[in-house]
Amino acid sequence: MKKPNILLIQADQLMAKSIGAYGNPVCHTPNLDQLVKNSILFENAYCNFPLCAPSRSSMATGLLCSDIGVYDNAAELPACIPTYAHYLRDSGYLTTLSGKIHFIGPDQYHGFNERLTPDIYPADFSWVPNWNNEGKRDTNDSRSVLISGICEDSVQIQFDEMVTRETIKHLDNLRRLKNKDPFFLQVSFTHPHEPYLCRKEYWDIYRERMIPPLSVPALKPEEHDPHSQRLLADFSILNTVFDEVDISRARRAYFGSISFLDNQIGKILKSLSDAGITNETVVIFTSDHGDMLGERGLWFKKHFFESSIRVPLFMAIPNQPAKRIVSPVSLVDLLPTLMGLAEGSGWSSNIDKLDGIDLTQWISEGSELNRSLYAEYLAESAISPMLMILRKPYKFIWSNEDPYMLYDLDNDPNERTNIARMPDNSNLVNSFLDEIQEKWNPTLLYEKIIQSQRRRLKIMNAQALGNKPRWNHGEKTNEQVLWYRGQGGYNEWAFPSEVTQ
Repeated sequence: MKKPNILLIQADQLMAKSIGAYGNPVCHTPNLDQLVKNSILFENAYCNFPLCAPSRSSMATGLLCSDIGVYDNAAELPACIPTYAHYLRDSGYLTTLSGKIHFIGPDQYHGFNERLTPDIYPADFSWVPNWNNEGKRDTNDSRSVLISGICEDSVQIQFDEMVTRETIKHLDNLRRLKNKDPFFLQVSFTHPHEPYLCRKEYWDIYRERMIPPLSVPALKPEEHDPHSQRLLADFSILNTVFDEVDISRARRAYFGSISFLDNQIGKILKSLSDAGITNETVVIFTSDHGDMLGERGLWFKKHFFESSIRVPLFMAIPNQPAKRIVSPVSLVDLLPTLMGLAEGSGWSSNIDKLDGIDLTQWISEGSELNRSLYAEYLAESAISPMLMILRKPYKFIWSNEDPYMLYDLDNDPNERTNIARMPDNSNLVNSFLDEIQEKWNPTLLYEKIIQSQRRRLKIMNAQALGNKPRWNHGEKTNEQVLWYRGQGGYNEWAFPSEVTQ
């Protein structure tokens, strides 16, 4: 039986509930809407780390970040750990990457035969946290909300349009060369990641469309959990009260960015159709994590609340009828699922005991999955490992430094009531605590993270003297580059002068 081509399309910072496939009646995404009509959609899909590079590394390897040492946005993915690109390449696939992947370290391929574009973020240790002394760091601040709205041109817009052009060119080359090997093509965009900016044509789509209001308005500083307080302090907005105009403008631009993304995806799907290979290709769509987008007064990601950690995941598989699956899944399931598509349902690795499972058998059987899902946050603004267990309907959030959090998602979907301290839930909390210790060794994990941070900070200090190595794909030492924000401040990179509020 011929192995299918696989097209994996990934957004950046797209929360599940922002698009029509997950119940949002406002978002204008005609191409994704059409794709969903022929897809298996996972209603409860989660990332395993609500931050870009770690999420992508765990997704690519099928392993949690605590197992592979990718603790933050400046932690190297070891070259000795196979990714889905390695597995698929070994299975006979031509593996190609177009767009953002956020690999840290000298290995910028990790199993891909070829890369079609540069990356957009630094590949070195520029963003290493320091739990012992965070100090002043290059991070988000109030400008992400206050400087939002219409923007006709930016680095992010240019980058994603380049990703689309190179992807279409690649598909056209495959058609002209009559490539006989199956292909795995990952297309990874940077939208709708902040800055919350979009072109006027996409802004105007929402002139007559009412952007959904916040489910949970901004909380007072003292009402936030400790980690939320740390995040807001890190962004210098703990005591900031944004007015409704600013919040509405930022959210509208976010939706406009999604519509821009949808337009790019539509061009790629048309190219796939023009090549005559739609019926031979599995198309998968997902995101690396979500965006709080003002919920509770929080923005961006880095927390375990639903807006930050729940992601879209659907796949159009030739000759498979569309259906919706409610059982919780997570991004570490992608590697074994890709291999199940390539080599047959029920695939498992003979190399590693993966944290993910092959979902193809459940797609066929339709049975319920009864298991725990795991997520981690080990990066900046934390002060010790933060760990999450999702065992529907309960979500349990643990940190050695903070009070436990327990939410009943069926009865409290907006996660407003922490029921961890209710006496009736003591046995449930104890079972989660036992599972935390069984799944992780938090004390040892903390020591490993601190050691990793110290090592990388030492390397960064040393590399500041003389020529600094350049690991980004296709770039040379001292070369001036357009794309990524590692050489200057984030906001100087993010906000062009052509912003219209």
